[in-house]
Amino acid sequence: MNKKIVLPLIAVIILLIGGVAYLFYSLNQQKAANKEMQELAALDKQEMENEYEQFARQYSEMKHQINNDSIVAQLTQEQLRTQQLLEELKRVKSTDAREIARLKKELATVRAVLRSYVLQIDSLNQVNQSLTEENSRIKGEYAMAAQQIEGLNSEKASLSEKVAIAAQLDATNINLSMKKKSGKVAKKLKDCKMMAVTFTVTKNVTATNGLRTFYVRITKPNGETMGSGASFSYESKTITYTMRKDVEYSGEELNISTFYNVTEYLTAGNYLVSIFADGSMIGSRQFSLK
Repeated sequence: MNKKIVLPLIAVIILLIGGVAYLFYSLNQQKAANKEMQELAALDKQEMENEYEQFARQYSEMKHQINNDSIVAQLTQEQLRTQQLLEELKRVKSTDAREIARLKKELATVRAVLRSYVLQIDSLNQVNQSLTEENSRIKGEYAMAAQQIEGLNSEKASLSEKVAIAAQLDATNINLSMKKKSGKVAKKLKDCKMMAVTFTVTKNVTATNGLRTFYVRITKPNGETMGSGASFSYESKTITYTMRKDVEYSGEELNISTFYNVTEYLTAGNYLVSIFADGSMIGSRQFSLK
């Protein structure tokens, strides 16, 4: 056969074989990245289901701890709504990012409503305790006042667990921006030398004041976590994070800024920013970068 035909044919075959090998390698890499993202999404969905179930139980218990028909009716309505959202979550696949995000937003609303009822009932208990203390000074009613105080102390002990649930922090207004070496805003990934993540920790008067460690995790389109590989514990497993910041939290609204010097090659696609504190994911948001 003519060499002018054979040699180009061989070269084409070699190129085709190389292309197939590269596609096979890329496919395996993508499958591994997708598996890790699916596992994290499944963990997040399970945590949400556990919280919905716990909130529904708390509403049920709270109804038996107060003798106010109006509040009991409101608690019943919120309990039914929480159970309905739980059923919706159970039917949703962990890969349905849009629906999961909606139900996560609903979960934050349920948590806030539960927190308001905990505070309202605790306030009523404090008023009742004040009245009890006043009645205790009245002759002939000392025994009755003592019994009321004992009952209120028992209710307050039971409410302490619910206050702990309501004390979980929430991160809102999550934003990811790219910076050039000069510090100016970078409009393209190729010019990005630093990534800045800012977010707001909402006001929470039930949360314990003190030093908090906030972990920021930026996940690239291929599922890898940006950063040095440092890790922390979450949901009984160890996961990596990009940045961390220790901040004194006083219960008031708090704006936090974190920065990461980019050292790896960046590709266009969806970048997921997740915020963690006190062993829980307190907020997340996806950004499309080009």
